[in-house]
Amino acid sequence: MAYSTGLLNKRITIVNRTAKATGRFGIDSDGAEWEDTCEVWAAVDFARGMRAMIAGAVDVYACGLVRTRWNDKVARRSRIRYEGVTYAILGETFHADRKANTIQFNIQEVNPGNPHT
Repeated sequence: MAYSTGLLNKRITIVNRTAKATGRFGIDSDGAEWEDTCEVWAAVDFARGMRAMIAGAVDVYACGLVRTRWNDKVARRSRIRYEGVTYAILGETFHADRKANTIQFNIQEVNPGNPHT
């Protein structure tokens, strides 16, 4: 499904995990490090009401849907930052369609108190 340019009206930052070789038990054993990869235009919609409950959101704004153009830097394990908040991509909802030039996925807010998420 192609997206109208007018719908992609929010700026999000794609954040990807980087391995660090400084861990006591090998690469990346001290926790994840994340770095900004790129910024893209996207449509961001947060589930509310019954949609939020079905998606399992404890907080109404913790669960959302993102649609954007195809970008090879976005993967199931990527994160996004939107309005200063970091969200994890829910891998089972990740749908990338290179032919249609689109990516769609659900997001959930990352717990900032847990360094291993």
